[in-house]
Amino acid sequence: MPVFLKYLKISVDIVITGILWTYFLLVYVLVFAPAYVGARIFSANPRTAFQRYNHRFFKGFVWLLKKIVPGLRIQIDERIAGLHSTVVVCNHRSYLDPVLMIALFEKQSTIVKSSFFRVPIFGQVIKAAGYIPSQSGKNSAGLLLKRLDSLTEFLAEGGVLFVFPEGTRSRDGRIGAFNKGAFKIARRCKAPIDVLTICHTDKLFAPGRFLFNTCVPNQIELRWAGRIVPADETGQFEISKVMEEASALMTANLSPKPRTPEQDPACNECVSTV
Repeated sequence: MPVFLKYLKISVDIVITGILWTYFLLVYVLVFAPAYVGARIFSANPRTAFQRYNHRFFKGFVWLLKKIVPGLRIQIDERIAGLHSTVVVCNHRSYLDPVLMIALFEKQSTIVKSSFFRVPIFGQVIKAAGYIPSQSGKNSAGLLLKRLDSLTEFLAEGGVLFVFPEGTRSRDGRIGAFNKGAFKIARRCKAPIDVLTICHTDKLFAPGRFLFNTCVPNQIELRWAGRIVPADETGQFEISKVMEEASALMTANLSPKPRTPEQDPACNECVSTV
């Protein structure tokens, strides 16, 4: 790449990254922070209100992302937008992955690193939204148990619990070993498990990189790989086998496949929904 094009690309990356981070800071402080305070004080159900505001905040961010990043397309399988009352498991490529999930599901919860609950302001927001700490340390054991006790009702009311069972972002695209947490929750709540795959978010926002990579054509895809239901009406199933099945579904769904309606009827309505 010629030197001037390299510096032009870096300049565009810097400008677009600046706009996106400005949205995060200014829109959050000027618009959503007051809304969170109002929900905390006046809402009859602050948890649902916080989830709804998180959804709107990140939906706005994804909208801005699509508008200002040249050559970016985001394709969402139509079957995903209609998911409810389920535990969603997905591979993990980038910090953009949870952003897309929250932008998709208005009534959502997820598992968050316990250390994030100690971050000023941000920790209060994710706590008020009903998100779940990943570990039961001395400062989070009570909160973890409280969240787990309320999950059955949350899912029954149409909520979506999304989890990245690898626990960290993949650096090479391959599916890593799964943690058991999401599958234990599904068994405890007698909830189905929907398996999703996400592609190319790391091409736009790679692990370890501060700047968005904006000057390359990119199509982010969020695909539905399949559903795993409890083995019997009691909701009991062998966790290790379900984890293997979910991993196999993810791996198969990440392989190249036709994506036009003529080649793949199931993708007849694959459109961007965020």
